[in-house]
Amino acid sequence: MEFLISFLVISIVGTLLHFVYEWSNHNKIVSLFAAVNESTWEHIKIALTPMFLWGLYDGYVYGFSPNYFLAKSISLLAVIIIIPLLFYGYKLFTKKSILIIDIMIFYIAIASSIGVFYYLIKNLNCTFIYSYIGAILLFIIFGFYLLLTIMPIKNELFLDPITKKYGIKGHS
Repeated sequence: MEFLISFLVISIVGTLLHFVYEWSNHNKIVSLFAAVNESTWEHIKIALTPMFLWGLYDGYVYGFSPNYFLAKSISLLAVIIIIPLLFYGYKLFTKKSILIIDIMIFYIAIASSIGVFYYLIKNLNCTFIYSYIGAILLFIIFGFYLLLTIMPIKNELFLDPITKKYGIKGHS
């Protein structure tokens, strides 16, 4: 039940974040959390945003577990890895993006990430050092999450396929 609630909340919020930048009349603060273009990175970001927000809940529930920070960090890395891996993987064969597959990848990444989190939170036996590494990793992920829309790396992950621009400048 916990998995299903997490999945529904994160999926609904993530889906809405695809449109929030437009709805906000291109608010710069909103651009940090919502998709500003159609790049793969922005789709990763709209999965990460509700996962960070959901962290307020699961931090309250599991935050005292020595496994929490490492489980949370690895679950976020799962999204960062799964979305581009599946997206660019299927595009090797199709040579084009297919909307329904793109949407399925988004939800598969979220479900996988939540599954990783719950598995690790219940099955790891972290020592202090791993918990500490997990906390540092969480801050690094969050920092890059905020920074990469403002200062995107010039590669395919950050390139808007419609405008051929990066970051906020890639907004069509």
